[in-house]
Amino acid sequence: MSDMHALVPVDAALDFVGGTGAVCDAVLRLRGEALHETLGRIAADLLASPHGRFLPGAGIGTAPGIGPVLRQVVAGSTEQFGIYEVTGRDAYGPDDARLLAGLAHLTASMLQVHSLAVRSTHAYAQMEAQLAHQSQILDQIHESVLTMDQMGYITSWNRGAEELFGYTALEAIGRNILFLYADEEEEFQDFFAERGGRMMEVRRRKKSGDVFWASLSLSPLRDLAERPIGLIAYLTDITERKQAEEQLHHLAYYDELTGLPNRTLFARLVDQALMVAQRNEAAGCVLFMDLNRFKRINDTLGRKIGDELLRQVAQRLRDTLRDEDVVARLSGDEFAVGLFDIRQHFEATTVAQKLQAALDAPFFIAGHDLRVGASIGISVYPQDGSDAETLLGLADIAMERAKQLDANPDRSVAFYSQDMNQGMQERMRIESGLRHALGNGELTLYYQPKFEIGTDRIVGAEALVRWVHPERGIVPPGEFIPLAESTGLIVQVGEWVLEQACAQAAIWQRAGIEPLRLAVNVSAREFTPSLPGRVADTLARYQLDASWLELEITESTLMHDFERVTAIMDDIHQLGVALSLDDFGTGYSSLSYLKRFPIDTLKIDRSFTTGIPEDQSDCAIAGTIVSMAQQLGLRVIAEGVETLEQLAFLRESGCDEVQGYLYSKPLPAADFERSLRENWLLVA
Repeated sequence: MSDMHALVPVDAALDFVGGTGAVCDAVLRLRGEALHETLGRIAADLLASPHGRFLPGAGIGTAPGIGPVLRQVVAGSTEQFGIYEVTGRDAYGPDDARLLAGLAHLTASMLQVHSLAVRSTHAYAQMEAQLAHQSQILDQIHESVLTMDQMGYITSWNRGAEELFGYTALEAIGRNILFLYADEEEEFQDFFAERGGRMMEVRRRKKSGDVFWASLSLSPLRDLAERPIGLIAYLTDITERKQAEEQLHHLAYYDELTGLPNRTLFARLVDQALMVAQRNEAAGCVLFMDLNRFKRINDTLGRKIGDELLRQVAQRLRDTLRDEDVVARLSGDEFAVGLFDIRQHFEATTVAQKLQAALDAPFFIAGHDLRVGASIGISVYPQDGSDAETLLGLADIAMERAKQLDANPDRSVAFYSQDMNQGMQERMRIESGLRHALGNGELTLYYQPKFEIGTDRIVGAEALVRWVHPERGIVPPGEFIPLAESTGLIVQVGEWVLEQACAQAAIWQRAGIEPLRLAVNVSAREFTPSLPGRVADTLARYQLDASWLELEITESTLMHDFERVTAIMDDIHQLGVALSLDDFGTGYSSLSYLKRFPIDTLKIDRSFTTGIPEDQSDCAIAGTIVSMAQQLGLRVIAEGVETLEQLAFLRESGCDEVQGYLYSKPLPAADFERSLRENWLLVA
């Protein structure tokens, strides 16, 4: 264009600019013959010719002409649009040819752009029509179809999805798919990474809040380059089918009357539990229960009342057991229980007694006061058998033996193994006696003095419970403390010890004795959030200064739920009560945690002091504990000190206090007070 302007007069250039605007306007507004006539007139005006034409297509030639007729091809890079032709002047020169060539070039460019725009518009219209067609097809599909991006955000939502979930496309598109989940544990990433293209059954939530079962198929959504950009999800409501399956499953594996598992499901559950017990080298027990007097009630009052009685019995059994225990109705009035989360098989005796006690209260049905009991047989894994059916059969035999051997069938319990029976009877005798002792004043406290190394001054004492049996005399703690731990009686024993120790300390406090720490052992079962409140109430009730009390806890107490244990210890420490870590070195407490506990004293277990000074390992352990305690700013006391050689080693190691028969055995309260007064006179 710059070349042309340089070679043509100014007036001609101005005419060309005007023609340019006219061509643009014509191409944009006109079509067909009207466009052709306008283009011809523009050419005639530009060249001041009487006549001008635009001949569409190939026209009559392709070469420009000079003379009476001037022609110029109008062509783009790939297409010829037509020919300009002007006539009526005597002659046309090179300048005229250049003007017409410029006009032809401009016209070709405009027509080419217009053609491309027309084709694009047509393609876009076709694409819109195709998308609308596909949308209509998706909306007619009964199945709900939706798409989402790789982060789980919904990008499309068909009418089937609207009907299934109750959300419109406007409400759903743009939200994350997680808002439809009924189960929080599901993760979208798992579906995308591992399950795309596979069928699965899931639970989803509707807008109404109703939860339903759906069959879900996920397929990858890809772009034109076959790169994954999201997922296509197809969902179908299968709630009715799932309910039918669940009903069939319930009929196959559950007792219709009580809702408990039947014998088939019980055997499966027990066998699964036995596999876990085998891996963990744990014990397990199966209890076989047979109701007493049920047959007479059923025959006399009828099946309807008998069925209701069985339902109520099943409910009491369920309420008595833990969630992890398995209880089933086998047939008639026979029930079975599987116990696998137990430390030793004798714990099954306690469970059996609880089940029998749960049936003590009468059942009131249709105006009748009904009473039933149960005889229970127990078989033990792995001693008696390694599968459910074997254990059930042997527990059944033990149940029959229990009925025959016990004068009170409602309290009859028997193990399949005879030696287990003997041990159980002794255990039950001790447990029963301990319960009686708690309520009848047979327990008493002895106090073993704690001496400060270097001064030999009594600085404290450990309160130790003793059972004074009316016939057997003093029962060794080793006989009843482990039993109290396994049966839960340790909580009642611990409460009694705390109460009596504070009561005795209050007496000494009023008598003018200087405060000294009375250590009370606290079991892991007692170490609950209610303990600080109970301690505070006891101190207040006896108006006892907190400096008199020390609580001894074992390492095993610290091994579970660090935050909870720390909070309880902090509450106790704020009361002014000291805390001592008992049996240190026998557990598995983390030293990194130890420095964060508000502990005042570490107690070296007697198992390490016994070998001092002959056993080099015991010496090394004891010395390490003392050194570590000193670095943490804690006092150290060694228990079980019985020889002068042990005392000498501990004194040299830097141990603060000792406790043991070398100084004193545990003493009754009066003897301890006398010994305390004598000691203070001697060291004064």
